[in-house]
Amino acid sequence: MRRKGKRGETPVDMQMGPMIDMVFLLLVFFMVTARPGEEEADLRMKLPGAVSQEETVDFPDEQRIQIMEDGRVLLNERDFGGGGREMPELEETLERFRLASERNGTLPLVTIAPADAARHQRVVDVLNACARARIEGVSFIHETEEGS
Repeated sequence: MRRKGKRGETPVDMQMGPMIDMVFLLLVFFMVTARPGEEEADLRMKLPGAVSQEETVDFPDEQRIQIMEDGRVLLNERDFGGGGREMPELEETLERFRLASERNGTLPLVTIAPADAARHQRVVDVLNACARARIEGVSFIHETEEGS
């Protein structure tokens, strides 16, 4: 028994054939235009593994630069002042450090430890000094008051 719609009309049956055709067309379109994801093997990433080592390893030289709240810069506890943005004495010291490390065959590393209240511009000034001395191995650490 069919129900009558408004004004006595019978509801129109929905045709499923064209709807199925559209679904297949959309499926084919998305399959053709989709790009496959990059495989993990294509990333060229080396995972760490356990390697037995019989010879000693030379650890790289590392210098520590502290940036204080008042803008002073300390390189291994030696004060380079809190003056202007240019720091030629620090650059010269870092350049000598880089040359000495290269002569020893080690990688020159610099660790920057800015204080919590240090100005960001002062950190950028120290990074510029490292760049002018051509030191690429720069890392940051955060010191707590208990561990300093």
